[in-house]
Amino acid sequence: MGTKAQAERKLLCLFVLEGLLCSLALGSGTVYTSEPEVRIPENNAVKLSCTYSGFSSPRTPSYENRVTFSSSGITFKSVTREDTGTYTCMVSQDGGNNYGEVKVKLIVLVPPSKPTVSIPSSATIGNRAVLICSEQDGSPPSTYTWYRDGIEMPANPKTSRAFSNSSYNLNPTTGELVFDPVSASDTGEYSCQAENGYGTAVKSNAVRMEAVELNVGAIVAAVLVTLILLGILIFGIWFAYSRGYFDRAKKGTSSKKVIYSQPSARSEGEFKQTSSFLV
Repeated sequence: MGTKAQAERKLLCLFVLEGLLCSLALGSGTVYTSEPEVRIPENNAVKLSCTYSGFSSPRTPSYENRVTFSSSGITFKSVTREDTGTYTCMVSQDGGNNYGEVKVKLIVLVPPSKPTVSIPSSATIGNRAVLICSEQDGSPPSTYTWYRDGIEMPANPKTSRAFSNSSYNLNPTTGELVFDPVSASDTGEYSCQAENGYGTAVKSNAVRMEAVELNVGAIVAAVLVTLILLGILIFGIWFAYSRGYFDRAKKGTSSKKVIYSQPSARSEGEFKQTSSFLV
């Protein structure tokens, strides 16, 4: 339910005194209700009773054209789950100097929908695992029951022989099932059930969770293989350096050099090679 469902709604109403059960007096006036809590299925009409004494002329505004007022209460033509909440019937006069009010809690009943679950396919023994069950439609909010292999899981696993080797915390309000730590006996098919006291309780699909050992051997083997490959790589680099492969590669890729000298001064008519080239 949203914040609207939890909000407190205040209405100014016109009512007459009847012999009713619940009252709250503020100032010289008193306002009563016979039903401080009303439960009604969704899409039905409902009346919230409210009467007063000690007021001469209270006011009666409308409520979104869905509520009608009478001398003994207000009537919703058709309620929805968003109408769930606490309503305050307030009667006042003399500029608010004389007023009274009473609260009526309205709970619109909606059966739960099929819950969904979040369950890991595997959990490592010795680690923590969290399973979650939830549904969004129930009003009032649903409570949850967990099952393993079709057997209901008790709140305290030590009270049942079937679950005595398990260590878990089960929250029926939030739907969380927490294993801390996971044990080998926790392997099984898990499902949950949602119910809120209205309609039929609904079960989720079953999902299998395997409790698995931490494979230390595989981890050690993977580390050893990594170290061996790293050793081979280092040896290969060392061998290449020791054989001079890297130096030869550098020589093979060096560019050719050209050396020349400037001609020296000579006398006229004299021929002499005065420059040299090296390619």
